[in-house]
Amino acid sequence: MKNLQLKRFTIPLVLLLVIALPFAIPFKSSGEEELTASDHTQRKTVIQPLDQNTNFKRFVFDSGYHFEYPDAVRGIYVTGHSAGGSRFDSLIKLVNTTDLNAMVIDIKDDFGNLTFTPEKGSPFAELGQNYIKDPVKMMQTLEENNIYPIARIVVFKDSVLANSNPELSFTENDGTVWKNGRGESFVNPFLKEVWDHNVAIAKIAAEMGFQEIQFDYVRFPEGFERRDKELGYSEGEYADDDIDNVQKRVQAVTDFVAYAKKELEAYDVDVAVDIFGYSATIPEAPGIGQNFSKISENVDVISSMIYPSHWSNNYFGIPLPDREPYRLTDEYAKVENEVLGKLANPPVSRPWIQDFEAPWIYNGTGIPVTQYGKAEVEAQIKALQDNGIHEFLIWNAGNSYTQNVDYTP
Repeated sequence: MKNLQLKRFTIPLVLLLVIALPFAIPFKSSGEEELTASDHTQRKTVIQPLDQNTNFKRFVFDSGYHFEYPDAVRGIYVTGHSAGGSRFDSLIKLVNTTDLNAMVIDIKDDFGNLTFTPEKGSPFAELGQNYIKDPVKMMQTLEENNIYPIARIVVFKDSVLANSNPELSFTENDGTVWKNGRGESFVNPFLKEVWDHNVAIAKIAAEMGFQEIQFDYVRFPEGFERRDKELGYSEGEYADDDIDNVQKRVQAVTDFVAYAKKELEAYDVDVAVDIFGYSATIPEAPGIGQNFSKISENVDVISSMIYPSHWSNNYFGIPLPDREPYRLTDEYAKVENEVLGKLANPPVSRPWIQDFEAPWIYNGTGIPVTQYGKAEVEAQIKALQDNGIHEFLIWNAGNSYTQNVDYTP
């Protein structure tokens, strides 16, 4: 019995030695040094937490459309009515027969409405207007004609949201929503709910196929510094910040831009902001909260509105800027280049230029209204080019653009 137990123990032991022996004997091939277990370094396996904010390429949204970024964007403004109406064909023809190559199309308009009907069940269904009756067909037309699509989203000027949610706006002493002299209301840039409202619409535009989101009215109402003590509104997360009201406004506007850009990263779109031209000529516009440099640091494209008619008399030493489109544009471009040149990663400069008349600035002067045509539009473009700025957008509120303009003079 004892011998049997020893046998049972010995056989497995021998087998174990036979199996393990080849691994215990160092292997040595011709011309190599003998390796032992001590020559191998230890390895540690460490599980790192996944950064939830990291965007991986496989998660980037693909709309299915293919648009190439032009050699330089040269675009026109298009309202929702024009994009969805009979004028769209003539605007397509204008682009196709000139050196224009882009359209800035209203997706959220100056009142706060969407210019198309969103999908059934969308939280924005009540905002939908059927101006663009077939957004898919519109995008296909743009793709077929190789026209670069930019979605314009008006942010803080939003009468619809203000009137439906007064707590997101600015109110008078009697609780009514404040309106400016044109009967327009703004929503509050301090509030994250307002940010998310607009960013969600921007994401819809990206899903539609737009290659760039252009945010307009990224500011407080004009002259707000004269009303901020009178109106009722929340400062949200900025209420406890130990800075003055001017810097709170600047911080809120800048933070919105940075937030929107981060939220849109997974959609692979460029982010642009329209900004008052004079903001580049001063440290910051205190009432409206626009700091040119800080906004520029957080966007891919900066579009200053530099219409000659929108500058006060004698700005840059020009008696009546509307009458001297080249000189005004040239003076502005020099200032902007200096400001952007100080940034580590400056955005693309793509100013808005003028293709319309401004008779209101001539009232009482006895000076004939300057008619804007081929010469005046080309003068602005030439001034930008002379300063190394080759991208531009042309504004005409009615989308009636001057014919026979050389857009690359």
